[in-house]
Amino acid sequence: MQTWTRMLVAVVLALASLSAISERVRDEAVTDTEIRIGNLMPYSGSLQAFGAIGKAEAAYFDLLNERGGINGRKIRFISYDDKSDPVTALKLTSALVENDNVLLMFGSFGTPGNLAVRKYLNERQIPQLFVASGDDHLFDPSLFPWTMGWQPSFREEGRIYANYIQATYPNRRIVALWQNDQVGREIFKGLEDGLGDTARAIRADIAYDAADEHLDTHISILKQSGAEIFVFAGLPANAAKVIQDAAKLNWHPVFILDHMASSIATALKPAGPENSVGVITAAFLKDASDPAWNADAKNWQAFIDKYSRAGGKDDGAAVFGYAAAETLVQVLRQCGNDLSRENVMKQAATLKDYQNSALLPGVKISTGPFNFRPIRHMRLVQFDGQTWQSIGDVLETAFSNADH
Repeated sequence: MQTWTRMLVAVVLALASLSAISERVRDEAVTDTEIRIGNLMPYSGSLQAFGAIGKAEAAYFDLLNERGGINGRKIRFISYDDKSDPVTALKLTSALVENDNVLLMFGSFGTPGNLAVRKYLNERQIPQLFVASGDDHLFDPSLFPWTMGWQPSFREEGRIYANYIQATYPNRRIVALWQNDQVGREIFKGLEDGLGDTARAIRADIAYDAADEHLDTHISILKQSGAEIFVFAGLPANAAKVIQDAAKLNWHPVFILDHMASSIATALKPAGPENSVGVITAAFLKDASDPAWNADAKNWQAFIDKYSRAGGKDDGAAVFGYAAAETLVQVLRQCGNDLSRENVMKQAATLKDYQNSALLPGVKISTGPFNFRPIRHMRLVQFDGQTWQSIGDVLETAFSNADH
């Protein structure tokens, strides 16, 4: 009798142990019906234009939930306004983790805020997935194994522009106007790296603050250099002003805009399509008016309807948010019923040639244990007055002359 009693106790303990394991695999942030996801966006402040990305992601998850969610679980997307302030970002991230009990942080915008919360999240082993920044410091799994970027590197983008200039406009004079922050500095540094020994072709460069009210003066100075190539790195609203100011001065250089400033809705249309014709940028996402969307018109149109009703107006932000959210959903689907934070990071690091529907043809997502840069390709495109047209092949990481 004692033997049977001991066996029964052992079975009960084993079942209790399995139940505990199951609960750990599920994680407290996941229930039978819900997965909680945290996010920070600049819905107000100097960078509020990019808050449209958060609205797009919310619209994508709403559409997904209406269609059943992920394995029967709905996404609860909890997105707060950090006003692009790192101190606020840390405070809100702490609230999302400790009060809202999110499974992970996803797609938060901006370099300073993501850097500010990185240590906090890594110490607690909470995924900081697909951050909306191309800063190289956010792509280092050896130091921060719970932080993963998404978009291409800002510095690599600058190198791509340098290689294009060298190949297409050799020995031409170059000027640059770049925003005095991590984005502007990294793109300009990449431009210098890519030009290598020919960086002396940069006749002048000006760093400006986002709220600078003297952009017209900067453009006048840059025009006087006699440069034929103009590289701009900054915000869409400032890009619109710069394009208009150059047109007023009857200055028509080869105009290169960084990807962040290339929104048709918030940069090129406000500048005037006639002034924006010929502008070049490096892209990795489809344009909202790209006929390539026709193959997925039903899903795209349903999403756009939701995004528009939520107050979204920026086509570029719509595509960015759609693509980033779709990538996260792919990871969560790969997780199956093991929705532990450890498995989320494991699945995020095992994406292999994943063809996101919003990416340009030839641009795929691949990750690995030592590769936390999911998107490493871009394609040069040129604005024709209505949409972007490809002017080159898909480009992998560009190298400076010093690398060869």
